[in-house]
Amino acid sequence: MEALNKELKVMDSTAVSLAMDNDLPIVVFNVNKSDNIKQVARGEEIGTIMEAGKE
Repeated sequence: MEALNKELKVMDSTAVSLAMDNDLPIVVFNVNKSDNIKQVARGEEIGTIMEAGKE
């Protein structure tokens, strides 16, 4: 995954590796913006989705 290859500090490398190993997408978004967590939980499209094998 590009986040590991480029050493992006999106989240810790163990979490990224576990997501990759289990084919789980990662949603990257601004947690400081009001209501973003609610929007992600509702499945709304905000931020960036990272998926294994899709760089």
